[in-house]
Order: sequence, then structure tokens, then C-alpha cells
Amino acid sequence: MPKTRYFAMDLRFQSPAYPGIDHKMVYSTPMSKEKVLVAMSGGVDSSVAVALLLEDGFDPIGVTMRLWNNPDGTQKNQGCCSLDDANDAKRVADQLGIPHYSLNMKEEFKANVVDYFVKEYLSGRTPNPCIACNRVLKFGLLLKKAFQLGATKLATGHYARISETPDGPLIRRGIDTTKDQSYFLFDVPQKTIASVLFPVGGLTKTEVREKAEKLGLKTAEKPESQEICFVPDDDYESFIRSLAPEVSEGDFLDASGERLGKHKGIPFYTVGQRRRLGVSLGERMYVTQIRPESNSVVLGSEQELWADSMTVENVFFNGGFENAERALVQVRYRSAPINARIRATGEKRAEIKFEKPVRAAAPGQAAVFYSDDLVIGGGWIK
Repeated sequence: MPKTRYFAMDLRFQSPAYPGIDHKMVYSTPMSKEKVLVAMSGGVDSSVAVALLLEDGFDPIGVTMRLWNNPDGTQKNQGCCSLDDANDAKRVADQLGIPHYSLNMKEEFKANVVDYFVKEYLSGRTPNPCIACNRVLKFGLLLKKAFQLGATKLATGHYARISETPDGPLIRRGIDTTKDQSYFLFDVPQKTIASVLFPVGGLTKTEVREKAEKLGLKTAEKPESQEICFVPDDDYESFIRSLAPEVSEGDFLDASGERLGKHKGIPFYTVGQRRRLGVSLGERMYVTQIRPESNSVVLGSEQELWADSMTVENVFFNGGFENAERALVQVRYRSAPINARIRATGEKRAEIKFEKPVRAAAPGQAAVFYSDDLVIGGGWIK
């Protein structure tokens, strides 16, 4: 009988969505060397994911997606897009004795992630490229590649879990609340979730590091990047200008329309921003609205950033939560979820009314719906 650390059939939880029902955290144990494709970024999380799969009786195949070169043709030295990261992934795969492949997905990455990132900023919205990358590349194209290679599942190093509910599998928050990545996975289709494994989701980051050190993995002490992987040195402005040189200056306005100064281009601002505005007004001012139709940025007080409602588009619900009226709603990766009422206002559109106001909810970001720690749906802030 293989070890079943994160596949344990006796790990159960109670959810208010299904009162009185115990739910298995994960719904199968490995059978006779089940083949699993593992997305290896070259970091410690995906490295430990491979080790855990081996211990639990799976037959892992490592793959690293080659995603991006800088516009000048060079490669980043950090994040998940560099040659160094691919080499680290290969070294860990060799160390653990599994096959490893590199997959060129640069065209797909540019079309579905980078171009989306730039287009959203040009439209005055704040994009979330990690969500797009997860949905289209990792749990779309890469999962198809897994099936082509004879694997039955795709595993990643995400800090999230999967639970079987009466309405099918749902993504659940990771054990480590400081590293939980379920927010970035909200729009992975439910039919896809059944073919996904998150081996490190039941561990804390500290436990993952300790496991890597115990195994002597080359990535054990590797620092994690806090930046978007394809933006060199976290310099959004230079990156966007390199791909959209047509960006032009415009006016800062107050709520009444009075001109306050010049801005350097709407892609370089986001709702809630205070620093690096480039104007001195004698008081703290924040970006409260971006108006691409007039190429203007509205500034206002801290108080103007707070709202108790918002409109969300492209809304969907998972499982038996169709048209759920109440949920915990999280509007940013690091923000706390807030109790809210959700009212449908049209096809895939909804109005969210919060029990207490939220600050600086930026158009283009995701509003993710939870029932306790289950991801039950979400949409995009309009």
C-alpha cells in the first residue's frame, strides 16, 4: 500500500455549504505506477511535489515550459521563465531519477498572457497574468500534453488542495494561509480539476523547505520571486513601453473634472496607487479611477477608495453553487475575504454587496467566491 500523505482517504472536513456531510480531501490513491506530468518551474515547490509523488507511488514525468524572452532577446535571470530555472528543474529531475522535458510555449504565452497583460493596462484595467497563465497554459495546453504523453493527471507546486464534494471536485485553500494560491485558480474548469494534483497543498512553506533539505534537493534554499516572471526587474513602465510605444501623456483630474497636472500614461497607474504619481498637491492623493476614453486619471482622497458594492462580469459558479446568493468574496490576492450578497443583473454579470466596505477594488482584478475555504466561483471586477 503506497503512502497517502495528501491522498489520505481519512482526511475529511466539514463545509457550511454541505452541512452534516464529510468530504474526502482528495479522492483517489495511486494505482500501479500511475503516470503524472509535473510542471517543474525550477523552484522548491515543484521540486518537492515530484518527490512527494514518487513517495506516494506515482510515476512522474517532469516538464518545464519555456515561456518568454525579453523584447531585446535576452532571458530573465529570475522567475519561472529563465534558462537558469529550466536548468534547475532538469538537475532536480536527474537527482530524483525521473525524465524531464522542456516545452517551447513562447508563442502561446505571448498571445494569451503577455498580450493580455499589456492590453488590459492600455484599457485602464489592472490585469492578473498568473490567472490567465494557469487557465490557458498550465491547466489547458499543458494538461493536453500530459494526456498525449500517456499521463492521467497533471501536478503542480501550487499551495492549494482539491476536495471531493457531492457536486464534484472543488479547489480548496492550501493549509499554509500565507502562501495559499487558490485565488489564482478560481476559473480552472471543474471538469479539469478532476485531472489535477497539488502535492504540496497540505504542507506549509517551512515544511516544504525542510523536505527539500532532507532530500538534498538543489532547489532547497532557492529564493522565490515576488515579481511577475516576464517583467524584467519589475519595471512595468519600461516593459509596457517596449511593446506599446504609442502610450501618451494625459491629464490628472479631480472628481469634479478640474485638471491637477499631467500623467505619463494610463497603463502606469492602478486604482489605490499613491506613490510615484509625479504631482505634488499638498495632501495625500490616490488614484480613484482611470478613464481610458479620455486618457485621464482621477485622483481623490483615501475615503473615495472605499465602496460597499461592485459590478462583476463573466461570473460563474462551480458545482452545486449555481447562482449562489451569499459567499465570501476576495478582491485581491492578499486581501481578506468579506461576506457578501451576490445578485445576478444580467448574463454572466452580478452586483456584489459587501457587509463592510472594501478598499481600492481595481477593475480587471478577480473577485473570487468562497464557501468557507472552497472556491465556488468568481468573476472579473468591472
